Amino acid sequence: VMMPRALVLGSCLLSLASSLRVGPALLPRQLPHCRPAVLVMQDGVDATEEADKLLADADGKMVKSIKSVQEQLSTLRVGRATPSLLDRVQVNYYDTETPLNQLASITTPTPTQLVIDAYDKSAIGEIEKALMMSDLGMTPSNDGKVIRLNVPQLTQERRKELAKTAKSLGEDGKVSLRNIRKDVQKKMKKIKGLGEDVGKDKQDELQKAIKKYEGEVESLVKQRETEILSG
Repeated sequence: VMMPRALVLGSCLLSLASSLRVGPALLPRQLPHCRPAVLVMQDGVDATEEADKLLADADGKMVKSIKSVQEQLSTLRVGRATPSLLDRVQVNYYDTETPLNQLASITTPTPTQLVIDAYDKSAIGEIEKALMMSDLGMTPSNDGKVIRLNVPQLTQERRKELAKTAKSLGEDGKVSLRNIRKDVQKKMKKIKGLGEDVGKDKQDELQKAIKKYEGEVESLVKQRETEILSG
């Protein structure tokens, strides 16, 4: 005879309380009728906690994506020399793509000039090559000891190009956020014991987080576009 779940739970609780008074717990061998109810309760709690952990991990990844977009937007020059302009430059150093800022010190002796002093002087040629191949729009001057970059005033055409780049970086950031969402959705479907209603609530939370961070990306891009076009 099948017992209603409420009666099963009540019976289990009474049996468990009794077992604690008289000796070792009887579950689940001596109380087989309790096993399904206990497993349902346990799975429900564990499943919700697992879903919450997925959301927390996803939030951390989204924050990192926003930070990455912000850092990349800062590399778009607006007429003033700053070391961050070279953050995206990768140099072929012993057949390994290496960030320029790990291979050299970068200083700004004047508001419109960058000086690149390589730690390994044998890498100067590769650094110069990387700068020429970049989208910086600047021609490096190499005297064999250091490389100088003069930051020219931006033309209106160049400003428009940079604004498009800013928008593209923003779209890349949104794609990153959506990939995080896709990964979480895939993992959440595999959580055993996660109820349909709870699962829907967690999916809604995930969607709200995505919308929030997409809004932040749009704000960052819009601010940078304004700086580029009016700077």
